Amino acid sequence: MSSIETYTEESLELLAQLLKIPALSGQEAAKADALEAWLQERQYEVQRFGNNLVMSHNPNVELKVLLHSHIDTVKPASSWTQDPYAASWENGKLTALGSNDAGASVISMLAAFRYLKSINWPYGLYWVAGAEEENSGSGGLSALLPHLPEFSLAIAGEPTSLKAAVAEKGLMVIDGEVKGVAGHAAREEGVNAIYEALADIEFFRDYRFEKDSEFLGPVKMNLTVAQAGEKHNSIPDSFRYTVDVRLNEMYTHEEVLEIVQSHCKGQLSMRSNRLKPSATPVNHPVRTALRNMAIEQYGSPTLSDQALMPWPSLKMGPGDSARSHTADEFILDSEIKEAVQTYIQLLQNTYSK
Repeated sequence: MSSIETYTEESLELLAQLLKIPALSGQEAAKADALEAWLQERQYEVQRFGNNLVMSHNPNVELKVLLHSHIDTVKPASSWTQDPYAASWENGKLTALGSNDAGASVISMLAAFRYLKSINWPYGLYWVAGAEEENSGSGGLSALLPHLPEFSLAIAGEPTSLKAAVAEKGLMVIDGEVKGVAGHAAREEGVNAIYEALADIEFFRDYRFEKDSEFLGPVKMNLTVAQAGEKHNSIPDSFRYTVDVRLNEMYTHEEVLEIVQSHCKGQLSMRSNRLKPSATPVNHPVRTALRNMAIEQYGSPTLSDQALMPWPSLKMGPGDSARSHTADEFILDSEIKEAVQTYIQLLQNTYSK
């Protein structure tokens, strides 16, 4: 048995052990403890920051690559037909909460890291098992960034059926308020804030941004929350609304807000600019390696820790995105075995002496 196969088989066993341990976002300590102990038993040096685990190979080499996935999960859906933590392999299939999203990526990346370290891959390589991805928590990758170096490439491990998401939409939430003047409805007094906001509502429905993305398409806006008035006989003096904006990499959060504000009567504010759009540059060597390996490249509409990565990045991992957060979530051992081989080949093809 080759070392790749050995590391993969050990990872398959490890995954079943880890998935028996609940690890909702923000509550990953027990799973992080178990994973850290497993690695230390095998003489690996592990750094821990909160519930994030980090290992490195050749950290002093200039060119460095990050393999990052997450150990936390969402709450199990009420429609599970079995114990979501009763993880065991049956005929090559493991059904458990977090198996597909993203335990399979964590342990596939671990096997790839262990193999490349064992052959003394000449470049820098970091493996991270992160926390609080599912709730975009402050104790996850955002807290870990000050402890990490610059990377030439980062791969976010998520279930993509081993297709490569070379671009990912960012998220922006805008809060707005249009003012009116209160009055009595029967006497037709005041200025109705709802009517004043109609132009804003139409704008969010109809406006199209000029710059489209090859993989992510256009920026999309949806007015998702609206609130005005309390009594049937009172003219409302305020109309508050919230807009969900999905950005492509052609615009920054600040540019979108400026454009939107120039068209809207309401006073607008942005909740956060943390979750940025991303795109791997077309001339990055990993794009060539992906083409040469016939790996499909696409743009992802869903968010991951890739949104927090300030380096060239892509999202790729075993499993199917459609299984994520569903009852009876599962992963196949064949998917993990293919992922380990793919990660290794992709890195070797991207960066070769």
